[in-house]
Amino acid sequence: MDLLRLHSLNIQTVQLNQCPFTVANLQNSKGFANKRPQLLSQPRKRSNLRVLPVLDNSRRSNLQSLQALCTSNGNILETGAHESVMADEHASLLEKKGNEVVKDLKGSCIYLLGMMGSGKSTVGRILAEALGYYFFDSDKLVEEAAGVKSVAQIIEEDEESFRNAETEVLKQLSCMGRLVVATGGGIVARPINWSYLRHGVTIWLDVPLEALAKRVVAVGVESRPLLGATGSDSPYNQALESLTEIFKVRGPAYSTADATVSLQKVATSMDFEDLSFVTPTIIAIQVLEEINKLILQKKQLNSAAGA
Repeated sequence: MDLLRLHSLNIQTVQLNQCPFTVANLQNSKGFANKRPQLLSQPRKRSNLRVLPVLDNSRRSNLQSLQALCTSNGNILETGAHESVMADEHASLLEKKGNEVVKDLKGSCIYLLGMMGSGKSTVGRILAEALGYYFFDSDKLVEEAAGVKSVAQIIEEDEESFRNAETEVLKQLSCMGRLVVATGGGIVARPINWSYLRHGVTIWLDVPLEALAKRVVAVGVESRPLLGATGSDSPYNQALESLTEIFKVRGPAYSTADATVSLQKVATSMDFEDLSFVTPTIIAIQVLEEINKLILQKKQLNSAAGA
């Protein structure tokens, strides 16, 4: 199936991997209209991946003799400083890791968790391409079902309805296969959501709050209604204070993910002075590394149990 569409929010289903998909229950949420959201598109071919952005001169000068991400055994691999070489190296490594992992995944879904601004959607698209999977952004699905332009608008009108719709979307996605799902930042707060997340592999993209504050300020805090106003003297301080409070609630739940990819640890391992040097491609490669570790651990446990 090249394209999966939900034709209305009435009870109509389509089949993907023998699993009925419907978000009919969304019609019970306040403000949700009969729309026609496009839910699924065909995954792109896993070949000739060139997904690294071109580095500017300041970054290029800092990358002399730096180490790129990892070899097949998880250690660091030296690469050249030029962005074209790095792009080729990372693209090749990404494709290699995707090919190594995809067979043992056996169609299991990957759920990316993390705070707002942690890069789940960007990394998710790269992962989906590397694995030949489909990509979903759960927030976008809710937006399309609600017939509005942004999650911010839904939350401002009725956050509870948004959370209910978010859970329903996750429930439906959890019975599918071969998906990479970028989840909403607050999806971990509801215990019932974990019953669906555990159907696949959960990865927490752990980004320092200071870096997140810079990102959300750069795109505009008005798109993040949960940040609210704190009375701080600057948008950055306001964002940081709000993110800190939100993380106090969500942090313990994030930490229960199957694996964690820490932006700070990746940057340190590569001798990057600035976290912004860690590209989404590098994070995607590290996600695949973590998934591979989980697969190996499961094989070892199965082997031990059968001995």
